[in-house]
Amino acid sequence: MIPRIQKRGQRTLGLLYYLYGPGKYEEHTDPHLVGSWDDNAPDPGRRETATLKQLQQLLDQPLENIDASERPTKHVWHLSVRNAAEDRLLSDEEWGAIARRMVAVAGIDDPEQGEAGCRWAAVRHADDHIHIVATLVREDGYKPDLNNDASRVQAAARALEVELGLRRLNKGDGTAAQRPTSAERHKAERQGRDRTAREELRETVRRAIAGATSEAEFFDRLASAGLLIRKRVAPSGDLLGYKVALPDDRNAQDEPVFYPGARLAPDLSLPRVRERWAAGPLDPEPANAEPSTRPVASSPASARRQTASAAWQAVLIVESGDDRVVAAHIAAAGEVLDALAKTSAARTRSELREAAFMFERASRSHVRAERGRDRALRQAARELVHSGPALGRGEDGATTAMAIDMLFFLITAAAHWHARKNHAQQAAAAHQAAVHLRAAYEAAATQPLGALYQRGRHLARTVQQRQTALLREALPQLAEQILAEPGWYALAATLSDAEAAGHDPASLLAEAAGRRELTSADSVSDVLVWRLRRSADLPADTTDQVPAGRAEVTLTHRTKGSERGLSGAPRRKK
Repeated sequence: MIPRIQKRGQRTLGLLYYLYGPGKYEEHTDPHLVGSWDDNAPDPGRRETATLKQLQQLLDQPLENIDASERPTKHVWHLSVRNAAEDRLLSDEEWGAIARRMVAVAGIDDPEQGEAGCRWAAVRHADDHIHIVATLVREDGYKPDLNNDASRVQAAARALEVELGLRRLNKGDGTAAQRPTSAERHKAERQGRDRTAREELRETVRRAIAGATSEAEFFDRLASAGLLIRKRVAPSGDLLGYKVALPDDRNAQDEPVFYPGARLAPDLSLPRVRERWAAGPLDPEPANAEPSTRPVASSPASARRQTASAAWQAVLIVESGDDRVVAAHIAAAGEVLDALAKTSAARTRSELREAAFMFERASRSHVRAERGRDRALRQAARELVHSGPALGRGEDGATTAMAIDMLFFLITAAAHWHARKNHAQQAAAAHQAAVHLRAAYEAAATQPLGALYQRGRHLARTVQQRQTALLREALPQLAEQILAEPGWYALAATLSDAEAAGHDPASLLAEAAGRRELTSADSVSDVLVWRLRRSADLPADTTDQVPAGRAEVTLTHRTKGSERGLSGAPRRKK
């Protein structure tokens, strides 16, 4: 149940015309009252002799009992209460009881207090929601106390969900980004946008921040993304804030609609953005780059390897670090997801974009981040941005799968941390992001793991026997499980590659297995493949070593049973 207090207004009749009218898209059906201050207000929807003007005059009558100078400029209080799509259909009587509960907790009208209340009416014009209209002057001429009315109606909604058996939403903590208004959603639908202008701007601004090292770079990225920018400058010349707009998002006067950074999300205000680089600069460019050249990573593949390593180290911090340091790493993980989505290939772009979009909510909490300790992740985000787009094949495509696999560990660890802190909305957002990461991983991993699978199947029998013996010696408790997995062939090929590169495969295997538990993963071999190839710096893509036509192998053998990593993540049932 979602209660939303709308902006206060000054025209009761105008609001009633909308509530009893057909709606902007003919979506209103059978408008009628389900409750009112005295349960006897005229209902223009069900009583032929009743008019909207009569209802408006009765609602506003308390205004006539006070001097005009004392009347509030905006006296119309408007609350909408909406159920989830999967909730059962409530009766008019139930909606009426909900309306009475809401006006009571908000301070509009509570008969149990024995004081005069405000006049109000609840209109239902759809199955799943009602609108409550109230006049902000009590019957005795005093004004109601509406301090914290929004938090009180939210608390009432949580209680009503339990009492009425409705979908239970997670309690917020005031750190969420402002949701798009109904007008913004309808405008996006008219313009054929998948997301509202507010949401598109929030995503674009977050991508511009990812790995940025200065205000100048941040604003250059915003301009390069095509946004219109307005800066708020003090008389001293100091920059105080900024606003952004989409060039084609305009109001009725054909003017761009600007949004301040703080209205996009709490952490996108200029002071909060500055915190990201205040603790110390990132490396602006590789050590061997010419001073005049644009900073770039050596390649998309190396940037993704760096991302995988940084994510893996961050997992250990999120699981056992200081809360403020953990909060910084979780926020920086959001930057990495934004950067990866921005530079991903077509096969993974959509799912990575959704993962970043979902994780945005998990990147903020009331635990204030201690910036500076998250430098490795932010540097990885910077390298991703400056390495340019990945092709989605070859080494950069395979290292994308490696990076996503490690990021899944990190995002899942963040979800668990939020859950321990009772950050319900953040934990849910992180889990949703993990679902999209899982889908992106499967799209990225099919080809490189398929190539390794085929190479492993075609190793000489003596080599396979040697790798089997090595596995049983290094991981005696897991060996038989791994040997029974189809992914064993990819692991055998990886062990062979490590040996050929001069590594001790037994030591690498023991180290990779010892750094994190593996018993919860159904496909332990797949987990170990990426750990070994990352730690031994082995090529992630081996397609050129596989006969043509044999590189693609289905991933249906992949795992079912864990949240410990994509290689051990549950697959959704179709």
